[in-house]
Amino acid sequence: MTAREGSAGLGLFLSLMLVVSLVFVAGAAGATADVSRTKLPNGMVVLVRENPAAPVVAASLMLKMGTRWETRDNAGISNFLQLMVVRGTTSRSGPQIVEIANGLGGTIDAYGDADYSEIAATALARYSIQILELVADVALNPSIPDGVVGPVRDFLVRQVRNRGERPFTAGLDALTARVFGNNPYAWDPLGLRESLERMDRTALIAHYRRHYVPGGMVLAVSGQIKAAEVLAEAERLFGGMPAGAPPVPQPPSPPAPATSRDVLTVPGAQAQILIGSLAPALTDPDYPAVKVLSTALGGGMAGRFFSELRDQQGLAYTTAADFPARIDTSYFVASLGTAPANAGRAEAALAEQLDRVQRQPISDEELRVAKEFLLGRLAMDRRTNARQAWYLAAYEQAGVGQEFLDRFTARVRAVTAADLQRVAQRYLSPRRTVVVQPPS
Repeated sequence: MTAREGSAGLGLFLSLMLVVSLVFVAGAAGATADVSRTKLPNGMVVLVRENPAAPVVAASLMLKMGTRWETRDNAGISNFLQLMVVRGTTSRSGPQIVEIANGLGGTIDAYGDADYSEIAATALARYSIQILELVADVALNPSIPDGVVGPVRDFLVRQVRNRGERPFTAGLDALTARVFGNNPYAWDPLGLRESLERMDRTALIAHYRRHYVPGGMVLAVSGQIKAAEVLAEAERLFGGMPAGAPPVPQPPSPPAPATSRDVLTVPGAQAQILIGSLAPALTDPDYPAVKVLSTALGGGMAGRFFSELRDQQGLAYTTAADFPARIDTSYFVASLGTAPANAGRAEAALAEQLDRVQRQPISDEELRVAKEFLLGRLAMDRRTNARQAWYLAAYEQAGVGQEFLDRFTARVRAVTAADLQRVAQRYLSPRRTVVVQPPS
């Protein structure tokens, strides 16, 4: 590809993102108008988005259970439990659960994450009642078969070990461990090897009983279905649960921001450079500005890291900036993959980009492109009913409500170059660095 072709391709991509983001913003005022919200007498929340565009339906049953509620002694138990609930109920085996979902033209899965755990399911709209019944069976009647606990535990331990053997994930885990200390965001939702190896069926059942309570459950449904039908089924399937509230998370505070540098040796073809720091929570007023900042720096081909570190200086194979949404204090990480011989120069160049954005405001054009890229990508991520259901459930669980995206979009549009310089100065210094090198 020539430079002109690459520029034309990037321009076309950004034009598409602009169109998508404009459509998203144009419809933002009515984006939540077709969503109904009901709280059952036992405390469970039911959200329904009627979407007749396609004959499908998606359900997200989300729980107040995840890494945020864990300690080092049980790190990974939420995700472990979620893998178990889809592996058998009192009336169905794991393979039967999968077979039934497939027969309904859809899927069912479960996993634990940092701030929530989810049972996610999809089906053809004509089977909407059956898929809700399957979700309820998985959630309310898990058998957690003892003969399956051991193999699933062994699988998770291997997954944790694999993270440590891949240069990027090994570096990311080392960085978050430094940034968060004893705060549970320090580890991946997979957990820690030493805690997983101790877990048994008794611990999983106790965790289930603490968290699978209606006061901590949200059922969000999006698709070709009427809200009244969903509500009637939710009351029938879940209404008999006795009222109860989930445990309140009490994670320790992360350590104060500080400068550190760690070097790891992990076999691989590339060196990985990761530089990170604490960043604002989802509800922090600075959250939209830091989202725009991370996009301006690492937003694909349009970001500074890609254009300057990769294209102009030839110091990187891959570049990225990540700022995940978190209910509590989050983190920002800038990263690049480079040839081992270039690691020193690449580390200095990446650090210089983080210093530069603190010294100098970004240009109006960079700001415009970053906003369009961010909102366009968000709009594209919400194209499916499965993602619509996820957004409804996740924002309800986070306490920000279904209108959050409307407010977020408006605040992104209002972000200025001065805002980006201010949040860069606040959150990008001091910084922690992790360098992952292959063996000499």
